Amino acid sequence: MASVNKVIIIGNLGRDPETRYMSNGDAVTNVSIATTENWRDKNSGEKRELTEWHRITFYRKLAQIVKQYLKKGSQIYIEGRLQTRKWTNKEGVEKYITEVIADNMQMLGSRKNTNEKNISNNLENNFFNIMSARKNYTSNTNNEKEKSKENFKTQPLPISNFLEADDDVPF
Repeated sequence: MASVNKVIIIGNLGRDPETRYMSNGDAVTNVSIATTENWRDKNSGEKRELTEWHRITFYRKLAQIVKQYLKKGSQIYIEGRLQTRKWTNKEGVEKYITEVIADNMQMLGSRKNTNEKNISNNLENNFFNIMSARKNYTSNTNNEKEKSKENFKTQPLPISNFLEADDDVPF
């Protein structure tokens, strides 16, 4: 029988991302994300709130993106899978930790919750790269359009083919 191990979380970072590097140079970034559930108590009518903390681990390029753009308070959408690890601490006691291994991530919320300077610089660089590429593309395509206009001669579509449509359409 098939099984599913899928987690989706939308929440806020409880602290700045912590990044380490594996021996092969790949980045690993850990964050704690808070999700909050609100409800009204049926008996007392009081508003209640429960905050749950989730440990999320990012690897490789996703880890670098999280490190660069997110900070405490940033809102984030995560898709991943649950994984439980076991290890023995310095006292010889076996410990377990369950965490979400992130496969996909989407930054949410306003830009003020992110590292604005880095995002602004990256957007500015991307804008100039796009505009430069667009300028080159436009000048090349204008020349090609002129050439194609000279070679292109319009011919009307035969109406007879349109009128002889297949009557065996199944609807």
